[in-house]
Amino acid sequence: MIAVVGPCASGKTTLVEALNQLGFPAKQVAQEHSYVQDMWQQLTKPDLLIYLDASYGVCTARKRLNWTEGEYATQQERLTHAREHCDLYIMSDSYSIEEILEMVLEEIEP
Repeated sequence: MIAVVGPCASGKTTLVEALNQLGFPAKQVAQEHSYVQDMWQQLTKPDLLIYLDASYGVCTARKRLNWTEGEYATQQERLTHAREHCDLYIMSDSYSIEEILEMVLEEIEP
């Protein structure tokens, strides 16, 4: 089981869909909306935890989000535990989904 966490608009849904299409069991965990620090563990008990990050500006542009930097910072705070325990951290700002998927596949099948 692969769990993917990260702030809104970091690319979690797109990555999970791509992994599922390739036959890998993957699930997006909306950890950024929860005060439960280890929610990702409680919901998925993953074999691999991927933290897909994106900057405030990129997140806002990707989904035309109408949120403040404070709200973004709150999401990042809620994700601290997952970030500290992730197996793979990817800052998605400058990568295409194909490049991100390649990084993940290299982690899964070294």
